[in-house]
Amino acid sequence: MKENKLFKGKTLAILSGGGDTPAINSSIEAVRNRASMLGFKVYGIRKGWKGLLGDGDVVDLTCQPYSGLYGGTALRSSRTNPFPSKKNPEDRVPQVLRNLKRYKIDVLVTIGGDDTNGAAKRLYEQEGIPVIGFPKTIDNDLRTKTWHTFEDKTVDAVICPGFPTAAKSIAEFASRIKTTAESHSRIMVMEVMGRDAGWLTGAGTFGSGTLSLIPEVEMNKERKDFFLELVNEEYQRNPKKTLIIPVSEGVRWYDDATGKTDVVYASTEQDEYGHARLGGVSGAIASEISNKLHIDARAQVTGYYPRSGVCSEYDRRFTQTLADKVVDLLLREEYGKMPVLNKVCKYEELEEFNCSSIDMGAIGNRPLPKEYFDENTFKFTPMYLDFLSHIIGKPHYPEFLYDFPVVIPEED
Repeated sequence: MKENKLFKGKTLAILSGGGDTPAINSSIEAVRNRASMLGFKVYGIRKGWKGLLGDGDVVDLTCQPYSGLYGGTALRSSRTNPFPSKKNPEDRVPQVLRNLKRYKIDVLVTIGGDDTNGAAKRLYEQEGIPVIGFPKTIDNDLRTKTWHTFEDKTVDAVICPGFPTAAKSIAEFASRIKTTAESHSRIMVMEVMGRDAGWLTGAGTFGSGTLSLIPEVEMNKERKDFFLELVNEEYQRNPKKTLIIPVSEGVRWYDDATGKTDVVYASTEQDEYGHARLGGVSGAIASEISNKLHIDARAQVTGYYPRSGVCSEYDRRFTQTLADKVVDLLLREEYGKMPVLNKVCKYEELEEFNCSSIDMGAIGNRPLPKEYFDENTFKFTPMYLDFLSHIIGKPHYPEFLYDFPVVIPEED
């Protein structure tokens, strides 16, 4: 009976911060359902940390319908940092502490990346607030200590909720623009989200992407010239005279005019975590291909497409599996931790026994392992292809398989 539940009289609150993903609502629903079964009253804090400032912005999720299939976050989000920052030097932690007390919140679950969970970690370490982090990022660059073994190698990989759905979307995007690239014998430079890491960019290779550029490999003058040579060779070798080139938005590209190698900014204005908005490197690359190689090239920015849409089956089961681990942490009262997968798993293996938890102090950014990308050929390796195939299945390379006989006019 309800009155016998272990955490009856306790309140657990959930917030989501930073960029949205298709798996956040699924994460909220999964955590809410399990916390409710334990007896918690469950609140939702709206707009991330912003919902704990001022008078607070809190809603009751207990016994309410909730669609975890719908992408994004119904609790909404923001990039609010409660700690002092360059953009906002005010220390707003006292407001957070005051509202946690006012709303009688006993445990806080923060769904986010390094920024959101980093702030939660500081609250736990400095103020003793009972916090459990929940991973979230389509960039897939949040260190989760997830091991991937391929042939005779084992690497420290990452799988975060949101990435599986986003990777599937990027593969489909690349597959779709291939038809228009072929129709015009063009090179398509496909820009993909990824400020510091190329995990998501690699998904473009599952939809006919060939050469790729990632933030981990700086494109100085020498490397840029070598890359352009490879682009020309690949294009000329292709019978349909077309290429799809996925590139991360965070690629550092050499600028002939300034003589500097740097990222391309869509806006230099920074958020409260010190991040400026990136965007436009695909246009710079496509322009150089057109001008230097005299090959028709176009930039195609995927933008928010991989963030959007419904939650995939893999992400759905993944969030439920991690929420099962949250139950374990709640029962043990092990706060200051984040649930993670132990190993790269196929859909059927997404079970709590393949999970563990890591200390939130160990959370940080994890770049793409060098074993996943060959910087000499600008191609993702078989080990990366194996990694991603566990998550979204085998690559799909659409082809128009017909060829036509050339007509030669008859001599009079």
